Amino acid sequence: MWGDHMVFGGFMWAFWILLIAGIILLVYWIARHNRPGESEKKEDALDILKKRYARGEIYRTEFEEKKKDLLA
Repeated sequence: MWGDHMVFGGFMWAFWILLIAGIILLVYWIARHNRPGESEKKEDALDILKKRYARGEIYRTEFEEKKKDLLA
């Protein structure tokens, strides 16, 4: 009789541990996939180069050289 309770109790512990682990993994997965900005298009190197040129961080000659390197 006690053996049955021990087996059932072990399954209950395993069930609760797996349930809690599953909930934690579900929350983690949802948090990773719902980050703001994730759905936006990622910038490529040419977009970054264009923005740097527009802000005046680099001169036209440097822009043209780097653009040629990126498109080669």
